[in-house]
Amino acid sequence: MHRVNKVLEKLRSGQPVLAGCPTPFADAKLTEMIGLCGFDCVWIDWEHQDITDHDIFHMCLGARAAGCEPMVRIRRSDYWSYFRPLEMGATAILVPHVMNTDDARWVVRNSRFAPAGLRGMDGAEAACDYYMRDMREYMQWANENIIVGVQIEDREAVESIDEIAAVEGIDLLFVGPGDLSQSYGIPTQMDSPLIREAKERVAAAAKANDKWWGSTSDSAEATQQLLDNGALFIVWGAAVILLADGYRSIKAQFEALHTPADSD
Repeated sequence: MHRVNKVLEKLRSGQPVLAGCPTPFADAKLTEMIGLCGFDCVWIDWEHQDITDHDIFHMCLGARAAGCEPMVRIRRSDYWSYFRPLEMGATAILVPHVMNTDDARWVVRNSRFAPAGLRGMDGAEAACDYYMRDMREYMQWANENIIVGVQIEDREAVESIDEIAAVEGIDLLFVGPGDLSQSYGIPTQMDSPLIREAKERVAAAAKANDKWWGSTSDSAEATQQLLDNGALFIVWGAAVILLADGYRSIKAQFEALHTPADSD
């Protein structure tokens, strides 16, 4: 039998999930390290990063080796772009810029097998153990255990959030505050009352439709605010930010050390 999706198990029991982001590095060692640090999920950004199919396969493998679930934010292209990361071993996908119910239904069509959708069938990939798993058994498992998330990062999506949240087959509503601030005409103002109100609307729609919701965070305070508003899926910590902060700290400490005065 396929293993349990640990993120889905936690969400179903009402427990918060912590995801770490290896951006911009396409490295299986890093995704494994995130898992070894105790994160529940690795959030692999295929939308913005120069990551290949080959990279995703190995990054998913590294995450799973450490007992961590790999989620891939996809590059929306043709129908195959929705399920290729799943075939490569991801146990969750996140679809950017879902605007309305038509978008949401298209997501479900291409990420769920029949009868929920019409995801392309192929048992030769990692997800189906390279033809060593019964395809029908895998299809049933995937429909019950793969997490399908849609990203709410446009004003149009917020205005249609009740309808989007009602689409069967969508599990997670994920607020992208950066692009959402741009959509509202206030780029980078992610703490604006408009963005807070948008999150509240997403939270209410998620609760009304028995869906989970989440967003990104950059601090314990911001995370607590999300949790207090019912968010259960938190993405906190990108590798590039952690490295930059660490190196800047070393540089500041070095400059603060006592150095001999310049000789006359």
